[in-house]
Amino acid sequence: MNPTEFRRHLHAHPELSFKEHDTAAFIADRLTELGIEHRPIARTGVLAWIEGRGKADPKRRAVVLRADIDALPITEQNDIGWRSCTPGVMHACGHDMHAAVLFGVLQQLAAEPDFRGTLFGLFQPGEECNPGGASLVLAENPFDGYEVRAVVGEHVEPQLEVGTLGFRAGKYMASSDELRFSVHGTGGHGAMRPQLKDPVAAAAEFVTRLIALNHEECVLSIGRIEAGGATNIVPDEVYLEGTLRTFDEREREIIHQRIRNIAAEIDKRLGVRIAVDISHGYPCVVNDEHLVKQAAALAREEKLQVEMLPLRTTAEDFGFYCTKYPSLFYRLGVGAAAGRPHTATFNPDEGAINVGIGFMKRLALQILKK
Repeated sequence: MNPTEFRRHLHAHPELSFKEHDTAAFIADRLTELGIEHRPIARTGVLAWIEGRGKADPKRRAVVLRADIDALPITEQNDIGWRSCTPGVMHACGHDMHAAVLFGVLQQLAAEPDFRGTLFGLFQPGEECNPGGASLVLAENPFDGYEVRAVVGEHVEPQLEVGTLGFRAGKYMASSDELRFSVHGTGGHGAMRPQLKDPVAAAAEFVTRLIALNHEECVLSIGRIEAGGATNIVPDEVYLEGTLRTFDEREREIIHQRIRNIAAEIDKRLGVRIAVDISHGYPCVVNDEHLVKQAAALAREEKLQVEMLPLRTTAEDFGFYCTKYPSLFYRLGVGAAAGRPHTATFNPDEGAINVGIGFMKRLALQILKK
């Protein structure tokens, strides 16, 4: 099976985070056909490995290539022969493309394992939701005993044309935390304000002060507000949900404390009680500067276009790997005609698959060699 056929099968049979049972079985079957060793990991993922046939390596050097495999709860609207057969589920973020690139790399290296060390191919589940499949992978310590020289991942990017790769050294993608608040007060008749400890007014002030925390490297948004009152009924409780994105772990903790301080101050002054629930999500994606320099130089040698990327306030559970190993996460151009990710019409150019395979393979071999 060629990588494009592999991708089309995954696209036609998408599965949500941590439900990728058929996806994992399909990947495992294809790896078995190629004679590549593999095992389950992180509930519904697959970890493959190829031992190079080069001279024995006492340091057990290794490179980990990672692709995510989960889909999104979106009903596809593309009119293509391999459109999703699963109602309400779609590969709308390119994870099928990522998996196809990794499959292609493994396919080629299994045929000619002329390198020293170990090449891991990680088909990771659950990137799209907490706790993130990456955290579960690392909890199993699958790379203990190896000198992991790099964990490498990619993501499709419609703002880059096919044949273009995007890189950023150092901090690149934000951490993500889920925010949930319950504002408890004393409701009643909307015309009898002296009798109230108004949770709606408290929630409004709270949201205003939270939004004021935003700056260039801190994004806080409230996306859900529920208050079950009426025109003349003030409820006893208001519920809020939102997200926080930062680019520095110290700043992240400072903002967490500021949120709690704001809540406590409003509680004291207005006589309400704000329950604060901050659910830690993914850490920042921080790219190893030497790996970025090496990868960008290789891309230029291969006559690919290279663009240096700005900070990105979206998050990726790839950040967990960055906390433990030298890591590189880059962008693979799939063309503007692909549309926007996380939409029902996202349709990346499959010509990017071979570009991705060629580059990722050469990069992995170069890292192992050095």
